[in-house]
Amino acid sequence: MYFLSLEILNGKGVHGNGIHHVSVNGSFYPAKAKSRRQRWEVKPSEMANNTFNPIRAIVDGMKLTPNPDKPMIALSIGDPTVFGNLPTDDAVLQAMKDAIDSQKYNGYAPSVGYLKSRQAVANFFSCPEAPLEAEDVILTSGCSQAIDLAISVLCNPGDNILVPCPGFSLYKTLAVSMGIEVKLYNLLPEKSWEVDLQHLESLIDERTSCLIVTNPSNPCGSVFNKEHLQKILKVASKHCVPILADEIYSDMVFPGCNSPSMASLSSDVPILSCGGLAKRWLVPGWRMGWILIHDRNDIFGSQIRQGLVKLTQRILGACSIIQGALENILNNTPQSFYDNTISFLKSNSEICFNELSIIPGLNPVMPSGAMYLMVGINMDNFPDFKNDVEFTEQLVTEQSVFCLPATAFEYPNFFRIVVTLPEEMMVEACGRIREFCERHYRPHSRNSNDLDQ
Repeated sequence: MYFLSLEILNGKGVHGNGIHHVSVNGSFYPAKAKSRRQRWEVKPSEMANNTFNPIRAIVDGMKLTPNPDKPMIALSIGDPTVFGNLPTDDAVLQAMKDAIDSQKYNGYAPSVGYLKSRQAVANFFSCPEAPLEAEDVILTSGCSQAIDLAISVLCNPGDNILVPCPGFSLYKTLAVSMGIEVKLYNLLPEKSWEVDLQHLESLIDERTSCLIVTNPSNPCGSVFNKEHLQKILKVASKHCVPILADEIYSDMVFPGCNSPSMASLSSDVPILSCGGLAKRWLVPGWRMGWILIHDRNDIFGSQIRQGLVKLTQRILGACSIIQGALENILNNTPQSFYDNTISFLKSNSEICFNELSIIPGLNPVMPSGAMYLMVGINMDNFPDFKNDVEFTEQLVTEQSVFCLPATAFEYPNFFRIVVTLPEEMMVEACGRIREFCERHYRPHSRNSNDLDQ
């Protein structure tokens, strides 16, 4: 019980310096004289003011008025459930039903997740080159929270992180809100979006605290092969920079391509691998993610692990029911479900690539995985528009097809297509894009200065 000391009541609690001392359970604390505010003034925090989502900012600023004579086809949303044609597997649903019916998972879970569920994830992803135990797994509220925790534990205000360009906008949204500088390293479309290794290395300095590698890639749909991943690891090793591997699209790789996890190739670079159920199991709304701690040579040691545990205690993130279903989801989902999903995405990607490749002024880049395709725009051939934002805006107005302008990924004069929609809608959308481009395309002619030479 808290009580005020009688010394205050009888006047003995006032000292010559004008500070009152209040006794709480026998301990005395100075209580400064209060100053009264003259008016209300409640302002948002610096973190709130510094939080900026490039996609939302660009899309919200676009004038999107679809053609009323054509049904809208949205190729912009990275949610595979939107069109209803890609349901999750029955085994996944049954695992959820069993977890609910058990009545075992209605309470709070440990902040890092149930031990049994963490062990299930460790068993699923462990391999001889990168073994995992339950203690190496932290369960999170989706892959987004996993990325948030990873950046938070590795970086201080004033540090910088290396982020792919084009790349997932969340990295910058999180980092800037924490006072962390973002340095963009280039991906090369002419090399199927491989990393420009020379540019990457040129950005590293003494305040570089993290290298983010997204593989397979959002927004590019690219997949790095073993040799290229080893080259990236070599740069990180040379400069002693840990890696945040965003592997949410892990194993969503088209047949004929192979892309091992970064951790399985690393001999000395410590890696925090972020993943989740969202994309491969087609349940993004279930918000189940994880961090896999691959600590080569004990470089992270106990401090990074303890730091992650402390950060998870800010919010008890991962849903307990999904955690309860996790072991059965991982163990019982048939291989045929994964194969069918990949087959569909590859087929749709090929349809989109082939259809857009024959359109003058467009340069699609064939993906090798994930669920996206990037398309370059030769803006000189479309003088009606200043940039990719205007191009995609007018595409909505005339054809009711919405593609995300790649300015949202800080990569202008491209746009991103999501390939998860039904095949007939993909064919229809590509036909509308062709019609739009044919209307606005102008052959690029040399200017008068060129003609005089």
